[in-house]
Amino acid sequence: MEATALIYNVLFVCTGNSARSILAEAILNQIGQGRFKAYSAGSQPRGEVNPYALNMLDSLNIPTDDLRSKSWDEFAGPSAPKLDFIITVCDNAAGEVCPVWPGQPITAHWGLPDPATASGTDAEIKLAFADAFKVLRNRISVFMMLPIKSLDRLSLQAKLSDIGKDQA
Repeated sequence: MEATALIYNVLFVCTGNSARSILAEAILNQIGQGRFKAYSAGSQPRGEVNPYALNMLDSLNIPTDDLRSKSWDEFAGPSAPKLDFIITVCDNAAGEVCPVWPGQPITAHWGLPDPATASGTDAEIKLAFADAFKVLRNRISVFMMLPIKSLDRLSLQAKLSDIGKDQA
């Protein structure tokens, strides 16, 4: 009899939950190969997903129907999914006092510039989103290759943190 595959729940956190954390959620849900379920949330959610993020994901045929800007409080209550990993993707959220997450998930910080604050021409703003997408996709790809089951908690924590130091 085949064992049921473990699905790891990953929460990407950013202050506004409108761009970086949304991109990360969409990327991992697309390439997670059934091993990961991604979510995103913000400490102070803007209440809407950045249109540049949605347009970029749509152009790459990545589903956007379920994406929404939401508070991290949704993931701290008793009815929330059990989180295995929480990854902050902005420096502000990394420094904030987070809720107490049920289940003691492994946490890491993968800060990167906020494309939602990009200014300039339409092409320059799209480039900022493309850059953020590239960095997140690369980091998520490395994360997915980690031998999660065979690493102890401290080793996994260190490897997850190291991924955030890579800007490529």
